[in-house]
Amino acid sequence: MLDLVVYSRRGCHLCELMLEELLPLCRGRATVRVLDVDSRDDWRQAYGNRIPVLCSGDREVSVARLDRDAVLAVLGASP
Repeated sequence: MLDLVVYSRRGCHLCELMLEELLPLCRGRATVRVLDVDSRDDWRQAYGNRIPVLCSGDREVSVARLDRDAVLAVLGASP
């Protein structure tokens, strides 16, 4: 199953919105992990205020707002 990662921050309204839209799309097709950018310096430096950032492997799929078409393309490409 495909593994997606959302880099997020506590209290981030955009992060909450992205997850609300993302989780129904992924149900049964991908796992979604939410990682707190403030828990590691390298994540904080890499993503800073660009959150939420949705990644599939090393690829950024969506930044700030969910790109539904990009997510569906990633989900469709998964085995």
